[in-house]
Amino acid sequence: MGRPGLDRRQLLAAMGGLTVAGSFGFAALGTGADALASGADTRVRYWNLFSGGDGYNMITMLESFRQDNPGIDVKDSTLQWGSPFYTKLAMAAAGNRAPDLGVMHLGRVTGFSPGRLLDPWDVGLLAKYGVREQDFNPALWKRAVIDGKLYALPLDIHVQLCFYRRDVLKKAGLLDADGRMVPVTSADEWFDVLKEAKGASRKGVQTIGLWVNDQNFQWWFFVAFYTQLGGTWFSADNTRVTFDTDKATQVLEFLRRHITEGYADPGFAGGAGAEQFVNGGPFVWEGNWSVPVFDGAGIDYGATPLPPVFGRQATHAESHAFVLPHQADRGGAANEGAHRLAAYVVQHARQWAAGGHIPAHTPTLSTAAYKELKPQSEYVSAMDHQATEPKVWFAGSTGILAQRVGPIVVSATLGSAKPDAAARRMKSTLAQLLAAKNPMDGKTAAEGGAVA
Repeated sequence: MGRPGLDRRQLLAAMGGLTVAGSFGFAALGTGADALASGADTRVRYWNLFSGGDGYNMITMLESFRQDNPGIDVKDSTLQWGSPFYTKLAMAAAGNRAPDLGVMHLGRVTGFSPGRLLDPWDVGLLAKYGVREQDFNPALWKRAVIDGKLYALPLDIHVQLCFYRRDVLKKAGLLDADGRMVPVTSADEWFDVLKEAKGASRKGVQTIGLWVNDQNFQWWFFVAFYTQLGGTWFSADNTRVTFDTDKATQVLEFLRRHITEGYADPGFAGGAGAEQFVNGGPFVWEGNWSVPVFDGAGIDYGATPLPPVFGRQATHAESHAFVLPHQADRGGAANEGAHRLAAYVVQHARQWAAGGHIPAHTPTLSTAAYKELKPQSEYVSAMDHQATEPKVWFAGSTGILAQRVGPIVVSATLGSAKPDAAARRMKSTLAQLLAAKNPMDGKTAAEGGAVA
């Protein structure tokens, strides 16, 4: 495969100007030098965005790989999470200075110009190292396929969850015989649960933390409940907006109701909801990455996918996935080493699950070791009802879609905009984005190729 048609200077200009290079620097672009100086038979440069507990778990998995594969020298580099990471990865791929292996959020892959900035996986080589399509959830695998080729190898899904405190719910009579939260099947049932839980809580704590001021979390919650209603975004060919404003209004009214009925307090911004949960609040809606935090707090809690208040199971999900950043001369031992490393980590994801993520490799989910994890095994069913963003270039974790539509959801939740007006504004914004061109390749969503 030749060099991509978009060189690094063009890419920088498209992403906001040449100042990007100065502000982010190129420190990580040359990190392969140390690996090249070593005496290993094969050298694999690997970039990731994992810090905190995720970073610790990834380091542990890499050390296990090195012990089991002494002939492969892995030079891993952790870059800053979010836009800086994606900018550096894009510049490296455009400038033919890409690492052998990288990590991306699966929702970002479509916008990363597959075939130009990303190389496809060799599924035969993956199979050689024990990773096959049948070992993954079909919907998850399908999201990683573009124009008939696999461009991402899923490592996990990470989901939005309803965390609950057993001590409070037990007092409120809201636990079943197995010590889990009673099932909820409608919005009215959910607010009845909140009412009972509030009555059993000590004074001064918030009933539920919802990140009401955060555009990303509010967008993720919206995606979940809009999917529960069967809502769609665009036509199959990405030429028309099919967003249903009536269904969107239902969701926005539902989110707003948590504040108007006194269960969520706008004064508790950001992560304060988690703090309130640790201090005795009965509920918080958080990502599964909060599992280590709540474990460390020593509280008795459980976690379940977001309640199916509109009758259909669906909870927001994203996925960390391995990718092959474009290299003009990709192939040989380093490429095979990248396939071997990714396959190894995917198959040894029990350590990764300790951080709360659900391993993408389905055989892992059936092991006794995974079933012993609490509360992970309680919400593993989320794998079968993922609510994901549409498969378009401007979607993906903290991407342009969340940046543009998330604040509109927040405005409705906080009451500065009426739900029906906010829904119409969301649809208008979706139309603008559908007509916009991807700065990576200059194509609209409709022009971006037929996705599988």
